[in-house]
Amino acid sequence: MRGIALVLMAAAVTIPPQEQRGFSHGRTGEAVAVRYPEGPLHERLLLRAADGSVLAEGEMSQTVEGALVTTRVVFQFHDGSLHDETVVFSQDRELRFIRDRLAQTGPAFPRSIDMSVDGASGRATVTYAEGKGEAEGSRQSKQIEREFEIPADLANGMVPVMLKNIGPEGPWPELSLIVATPSPRLVRLEIKSAAADRVAAGPGGEERPATHYVLKAEIGGVAGFFAPLVGRQPPDSHVWVAEGNPPTYLRSDQPFYVGGPLWRMEIAGG
Repeated sequence: MRGIALVLMAAAVTIPPQEQRGFSHGRTGEAVAVRYPEGPLHERLLLRAADGSVLAEGEMSQTVEGALVTTRVVFQFHDGSLHDETVVFSQDRELRFIRDRLAQTGPAFPRSIDMSVDGASGRATVTYAEGKGEAEGSRQSKQIEREFEIPADLANGMVPVMLKNIGPEGPWPELSLIVATPSPRLVRLEIKSAAADRVAAGPGGEERPATHYVLKAEIGGVAGFFAPLVGRQPPDSHVWVAEGNPPTYLRSDQPFYVGGPLWRMEIAGG
């Protein structure tokens, strides 16, 4: 498998109005050079809770047209919830974000979210409705729109792809994400470490040598910004990428919204 989206989405927190105009106090990064071009693929996915139980089945499809790559990840949860994200990016010498749309609905999430980010205009739009567990039609939706200077390292839906092309050698650049809090907000993503590991993967569960990346989100360059708002320090995210030429995604542990638990996304049969 040559590429897959990684989700790092945010739940509702209160952002002061002066902090909602864009990311003005952290350094922007450089574009990641393409070392391993993406190709077309289709994979079945599983999403697991911390105890190993399966929360959702899903699939990832990827198409390539010239330098443009379109990746879609869909999870259908056992409780009826839905996670659906589509990202388009360019791989013409550098990885460049073009656009992304994410929808999350159902009781697995604290609110329904529909977020779109357009790289050309810098416009991010979030439509959301509060009320976990309530009927979708009974909740009043709100819409928030922000404009950003899109950084060259924006990684929405592309984190594992960027990690594969960055590699474990270091030094590691910081990456950027636009998340829904529910107001759109720019987050810096630090690669804390990249260590050699072995991971069971594939239908036979055979172990493969892999690089284990540990990622930490920072809001406005301030580590732990969300901690007093959601009651605890958000956990680090983890991504495992198998060694090889090209390297391949194996699995990731990550929260799908701020304050949420770590869920494991993996290839079905892995």
